[in-house]
Amino acid sequence: MLSEQIQAKINRELKKYPANQKQSAVMAALRFVQDEKGWVPADDMADVAAFLGMPKMAVCEIATFYHMYNLKPMGRHTLTVCTNLPCMLGGSEDTVAYLKSRLGIGLGEVTADGKYGLREGECMGACKDAPLFTVDNKKLCGRLNKEKIDQILAGLDQS
Repeated sequence: MLSEQIQAKINRELKKYPANQKQSAVMAALRFVQDEKGWVPADDMADVAAFLGMPKMAVCEIATFYHMYNLKPMGRHTLTVCTNLPCMLGGSEDTVAYLKSRLGIGLGEVTADGKYGLREGECMGACKDAPLFTVDNKKLCGRLNKEKIDQILAGLDQS
């Protein structure tokens, strides 16, 4: 069952849409679940579907299509590296290799202490700043090199 906080946030989001278009709030609803839990469990997808009056499969299709939703626990901080062609040409392959080495994990994995998860993602629309990654799907970090990555990770270690 969705928490009262998530239900309240979804209800606020629903005010943006016509009453007969509740499904328009599905992406926000999934984000609210992820913000609270760190990921989007299948049971919560079903609860979102029931809350918005839409098929469970439709919610699942949305959650699996967009790379911003974690479908399994991905650590306290999820680093999603863009690996589309412009970022690859800009050096994202080196970024992925450095993060794998620095964190001791591969793509789709979580550090042993549960602090970091590493994923690859689709285009983030900031190709001119390649290579880049997002932190928790909220902060975009671009023009990455080893020193900048170390700075970002040091800042996250403080949080």
